[in-house]
Amino acid sequence: MTDKALGKFLRARREATAPSEAGPSLGPRRTPGLRRSELAVLAGISVEYLTRLERGSDRRPSGQVLGSLADALHLSPEERVHLHRLVKLSDGAMCPQATAPVRSLRPTLRALLDRLEPGSAFIADSQSGILGHTEGFRQLAMPIGVLDTDSPNLARFVFTDARAHTTFPEWDRVADEQAAALRAAADLGDQMSAALADELSVTAGAEFSRRFASAATLPPSTGIQRWTHPIAGEIRLAYESLAIPGPDDHRLVVHLAADAATSEALEALHTGRLIPARTG
Repeated sequence: MTDKALGKFLRARREATAPSEAGPSLGPRRTPGLRRSELAVLAGISVEYLTRLERGSDRRPSGQVLGSLADALHLSPEERVHLHRLVKLSDGAMCPQATAPVRSLRPTLRALLDRLEPGSAFIADSQSGILGHTEGFRQLAMPIGVLDTDSPNLARFVFTDARAHTTFPEWDRVADEQAAALRAAADLGDQMSAALADELSVTAGAEFSRRFASAATLPPSTGIQRWTHPIAGEIRLAYESLAIPGPDDHRLVVHLAADAATSEALEALHTGRLIPARTG
C-alpha cells in the first residue's frame, strides 16, 4: 500500500483537477482531469519525470518539485502536509504503523468529553472507530444505529448499514469523505486502516472500492451535515474535526446546531420532549 502511495495520490489529484486549470482544451479527452503533459507544464517539470513519480519509480522529489506540484494541483495546507508525509514514508523516514491502535482514552480526554456535555461530541481513531462520546452524541447516534455494536465504526456504518442512506440525505458525499479518510491513513502505513479498507472492499463492494481507489483529497475538517433523524427530524449539524496531540492519530469531532430549527430540535431531544414518529 505504501510503496506507490505518493504516485497514486498525485495521479488521483491530477485526474480530479479541472482541465480548465491548464487553459483552453486541445481536443477530446479520454480521461478526466488534467493530462500528464498539462500538469507537467503547470509544475515546470518534464512529462517523463511526472510519469516516474506517478508510477512510483522515483520516490524522492525535491522540495521545490513538491511545492510546484502542490501549487499546480491547488492543494490545501493539510493536503500539502499529507504530501510531505507520503514522501517521507516512501523514503523510509517514517515507519508504518505495525501495532493495533489504542482503543482506550487517557483520563484527560474522558474529562474533556464530560466538559462538552450536553453537546454532541466524540473521539475517533484513524479508522473512524468511535472510542468515546458524550451523552449528547449518544442521544443522536443511538436511534440511527451507529452505536449498535460493541466497537462502533462510522465508516463501517456508512457503507454497510442501510440506515445510513436514510440518515444522510447527502450519502454520496459522506461516503466519499469516509473513503478518503481511510485512504489517507492507509497510504501513510496505517495497517488497521488498510485492513478495514480490504474488509469494506468485500462487504460494501464497488460502492466503497471505487471511492477508495479514486480518493484525491483529504476529508474536510469542518462543514455541515444534513441528517434525517428518526426522532429529531430534519437537522443540520455543523461539525469541527480537531486533531488530538499524541501518537495515536485520534480526532475530536464536535457537532453544533447549524440553524435555529436544529437548535430547537436538539434541545427537545436532550430534554426528552421529542418522541419517535409512529409508523403503520
